Amino acid sequence: MLDALRRGTVPAAGLDLLATGLERFAPALDAELDAVEGGGAAFKAVRGEYGAGKTFMTRWLAERAMRRGLAVAEVQISETETPLHRLETVYRRIGEALRTSSFPPSALRAVLDSWLYTLQADALAASPHLPTDSPALAEAVDRLLEARLAAVSARTPAFAQALRGYHRAVTEGDSPSADALAAWLGGQPHVAAAAKRAAGIRGELDHFGAMGFLQGLLTVLRDAGHPGLLLVLDEVETLQRVRGDVRDKALNALRQLLDEVDAGRYPGLYLVVTGTPAFFDGPSGVARLAPLAQRLATDFTTDARFDNPRAVQLRLPGFTQERLVALGARVRDLFADGAAAGDRVRAVVDDAYVATLARAVTGQLGGRVGVAPRVFLKKLVGEVLDRVDQFEDFDPRRDYALTVGVAELSDVEREAAGSAAGSVDDVHLDL
Repeated sequence: MLDALRRGTVPAAGLDLLATGLERFAPALDAELDAVEGGGAAFKAVRGEYGAGKTFMTRWLAERAMRRGLAVAEVQISETETPLHRLETVYRRIGEALRTSSFPPSALRAVLDSWLYTLQADALAASPHLPTDSPALAEAVDRLLEARLAAVSARTPAFAQALRGYHRAVTEGDSPSADALAAWLGGQPHVAAAAKRAAGIRGELDHFGAMGFLQGLLTVLRDAGHPGLLLVLDEVETLQRVRGDVRDKALNALRQLLDEVDAGRYPGLYLVVTGTPAFFDGPSGVARLAPLAQRLATDFTTDARFDNPRAVQLRLPGFTQERLVALGARVRDLFADGAAAGDRVRAVVDDAYVATLARAVTGQLGGRVGVAPRVFLKKLVGEVLDRVDQFEDFDPRRDYALTVGVAELSDVEREAAGSAAGSVDDVHLDL
C-alpha cells in the first residue's frame, strides 16, 4: 500500500485502512452486496469531480466484494481501446481484468478450471461408483454442463459450445486447444481457427453476443464458488469527448445494460459506473438520452449530509482540508507501525506538520483540496516519512522544502497548479 502511495497511485489492497468519509455509504452498499450474493443484481452510479475519490471508492467496494467471494473486474472506458458502444471490447477487458481473492488478473482461466472441477465433484457425488478417469464420468459432467448452461445456450449457444470444447480439450490433454478456447471465452479476437472448428464455433464476438457471454460468465462464476461479479465501468465521462453519433450509441448501450440488470437477466451482477457531475447532468452526457436520464435521476438539491446512500447515484463531496489532514495522520500512523524508527516518525511528523504539508500542497494546486490527495500522499510518504525513517538528523521543518514539478502532475492537477500562478506569465503552457 505504501509503495503505491509513493508512486502516486491508488493501492490495490488495504483500502479500509485509508477510507475516510465512506463509512456512511457502507450499510447501503453492504445490503446491495447481500442481494447480489443471494442471486440478485444491483446498479450504482458514483459521481464526483476529479480528486473526489471515485477510483478509491470503487476499489474499496471491490475489497468488500472479494471478502464475500465475489469476483471483480474494473474496466476503463476509452474512446479508442474500450468504447462503450462496442460491448465486445468491454467484455474482453472484463476477461483480462477479472480477479478474485485468490487469483490476480486475469483469473478467467483459473475460474474455468475451478468450474470444471466443481462439475466433476458434483457428478462424482451423484454417482460415486464412477472411476475418475472413465468416459462415463466425462459424460456425466457433460450432462451437468448442459443442465447448468441451459439458459445461456438458449441465448448464446456459442458460449456453451465453447465451454463444451474447452472441457473436451482439458479432458484429452489438448493444451493448445484449451488455451485457444479459454481465450475465445474471454472475448479475445484472432483465436486459432482450428480450435474453433474443433469446438463447432465460428465467427467473432459482437456487441449483442457479448451480453450473452456476460450472462454465461456469471453462471460459470457461480458454479465455481463465486456468487457474483462486481463490474466497475470507470471514467464513463470520456463519452462526452467522442463524436455525437458514437456518444449516442454508447449511452444507449449503457441503458441496455441497466434494463437487463433490472430485468433480472444478470443474476449475481453488481454494475457500478463512475463519472463526473457534468456527465450525469450536462447536455453532452446522460441528458442526451431521455430514458437513461430518467433511470439515473437523483435529487441532489438538499444538503449533502442528507444524501440517500440507497439511491441510484452516490455523490462524493470530495476532500475538505480536515479530511485531508486526517488521512495524512492515518497514513503516518500506518507507516510508523512498520518503521524501524516508528516513535521518531510520530514525533517529528506530528499532526501539526501533517496539517502544514497539507496546506502547502493544496496551495500549490490553487487551493483546490479535491485535487490534492494524490500529490499530498505521494509527498508525505516518499519525500518526508521515508527520509525521517532513514536519516536520524532529518527534520522536514528544517531540511525539506516542498516542490511540485509539472512532470509529476496530471492534466487536471496542472490546471489547478496553473490557477495558483501569480500572473499569466507564470502559467505553464504544454505546447
